[in-house]
Amino acid sequence: MAVTLRLGVLVSGSGTNLQAILDAVAARTLDATVAVVVSNVAGARALERARAAEAPVAVVEHGAYATRAAFDAAVLDVLRAHAVDVVVLAGFMRLLTPVLLGAFPHRVVNVHPALLPAFPGVHSQGQALAYGVRVTGCTVHFVDEGTDSGPIIAQAAVPVLEGDDEEALRLRILAREHALLPRVLQWIAEGKVTVEAGAAGGRPRVGVAGERTFFGVDG
Repeated sequence: MAVTLRLGVLVSGSGTNLQAILDAVAARTLDATVAVVVSNVAGARALERARAAEAPVAVVEHGAYATRAAFDAAVLDVLRAHAVDVVVLAGFMRLLTPVLLGAFPHRVVNVHPALLPAFPGVHSQGQALAYGVRVTGCTVHFVDEGTDSGPIIAQAAVPVLEGDDEEALRLRILAREHALLPRVLQWIAEGKVTVEAGAAGGRPRVGVAGERTFFGVDG
């Protein structure tokens, strides 16, 4: 049975994935409410998108804190004040510490513009072009303390076309992100997503009941 998730969305930039979430909520294809949008950048375009949708916003500038842990503690205070269930990283350009991750175990979701574990970190599209792959894509995963190393929930493939530059590939991947991220959040709302311990102490694995978790280049 679906529940209305209270989402805390962390942003740093233009907020197109935030917009995809807001649009899905408005269209009632995502049983969630954006409880708060938190940015570490005061002038982020994402804050304008949040305000236009009448979602609460907060600015927590990372430069005001001496350590990452202190910054995360301040963000955590905001998330708790808004009774957030699940945290979504939507173009949030900060690595999280155990202070925040420990408060939301397997409840911090990120979307990354590559088919992880390939091309983690920044400039994933450029990495894909430099490597010469013919297919890349996007991944929605739970966040752990590593760099884009958390348990994978779902992926969508994107072709690399002749003549692509980094911007063209980025936009093609972004369109798939906008579809995949709200879909995964709806699965979470419906209670379909579970995290299972890995065999013999290995990496945790994600199960999604009754859903495809890989989408090819044709959908």
